[in-house]
Amino acid sequence: MATTRRAKRVAASQPGFLNLNSSASPISGRRKRVNKNKKKSWNKHSNVNDVEDFLEDVRHQERTTGGLLSERADDSLFFLDVGQPKKAEEKAEPLEVKKHKGKASRPLRIDLILKNDSLIPPPKDVLAHQQPNAKKLRRIAEKAEQLAASGVVPRRQRRLLNRRPVDRTTKKAATEANNYPDRGYYDIWGQETKDSADPWYLQQTGKKRVKRPLSLNEKPSALPAVEVIAPGGSYNPDFFSHQALLQEAHEVEVKKKKQEDKIERQLAYDKKERATEETVLREQVEGLVEEEEEEAERAPNEGEEDVAVGAIAFAQKKTERQRKKERALKIKEQQRLTVRHKTDQQQQLFQLRSIKASIKQKEQSTQQKQIKRKAKQEAEKFQPRRLGKLKFQPQDMEVKLSDELAGTLRQLKPEGSILKDRFKSLQKRNLIEPRERAKFKRRLKLKYVEKRAFREIT
Repeated sequence: MATTRRAKRVAASQPGFLNLNSSASPISGRRKRVNKNKKKSWNKHSNVNDVEDFLEDVRHQERTTGGLLSERADDSLFFLDVGQPKKAEEKAEPLEVKKHKGKASRPLRIDLILKNDSLIPPPKDVLAHQQPNAKKLRRIAEKAEQLAASGVVPRRQRRLLNRRPVDRTTKKAATEANNYPDRGYYDIWGQETKDSADPWYLQQTGKKRVKRPLSLNEKPSALPAVEVIAPGGSYNPDFFSHQALLQEAHEVEVKKKKQEDKIERQLAYDKKERATEETVLREQVEGLVEEEEEEAERAPNEGEEDVAVGAIAFAQKKTERQRKKERALKIKEQQRLTVRHKTDQQQQLFQLRSIKASIKQKEQSTQQKQIKRKAKQEAEKFQPRRLGKLKFQPQDMEVKLSDELAGTLRQLKPEGSILKDRFKSLQKRNLIEPRERAKFKRRLKLKYVEKRAFREIT
């Protein structure tokens, strides 16, 4: 028994010995059979480490040596060591330029890291050697060579030869010196540009500014930005100025009242003439009896109308004699009109005095119309124009009655809104169009819910 254990211990100490577990079953030592008919099981149970190691070794050799070592020649891998060269051979070598003393300059470590140490040449870029329309360009070049051989000059080259030669003798305009007192002043911070080049060149290069229209310099309205209120609008106005302001406000209210009364009169109706059931029925029945009588009278006359229409449709064609007669009458009428026109022109010679008087009268009327038109244009400068679909509505006058006047600024009550006043001023000066507040239409109804706290209070 002891001899058997010793033999096992000696066998286990050998380098190529595989230690098997005695507790494992004899079936576990066998190779497991796996079905590899599917890609998933093939990748899972296949061992390709030896193939990957071989390919990695091939790639490493290509990077470091530029190819496989087995394919390289012996001269590139080995060299013959014959010892130190002789002194005569050393003298025969060309003298090198003496370098400065010290250690030879070596590249930095960072440059060595970033340097590409692969000996594999980069792949050839096929697209870099391709040229678009190469066939067409080659054909054009061949044609140009044929024309040049036959002595024909191309059109483009002929135009270049016929161009007017540039006169190089003319000197450029000398720039103005900075110490010249009479030179033009130019503000570099200003808005105006210094047109020092040809205007056509500035326009083509996009450096020329767009011409500012004259209408931009004109104000849309002659009204001042802030209108000063009348003297009667002061906190402590004069009696007469306050009464004048009250009279002006009264006229505005009267005008509004007249406008409202006019609309009411137009929409008013007599209540006694209100429609009843009897009048409505009479209007519905009216005209029915007359239409029946007209249809009865129209029925026997339909045959006659058809005959008349047929007669018009099948009219006889004009003869050649009738056409010649009409042509002769037409020519005769044209001759008569030309003679009449000539006689009228001759008669106008005797009416020169009356013609001059009528021309003078027309000039006076046109001059008066021009004056009225200019006056109207000047008046329109102080009136708001129609810029949108809404009409400008002036702001209500801010007037205090006699019993509302305050003697001091401390007792004065503010009236109106500054924001609304500025907004109306912009509309009145034609800077913005008259507007109204947008109407908000709620899509969903509001739902009121009583909270618990509110229910406890009530």
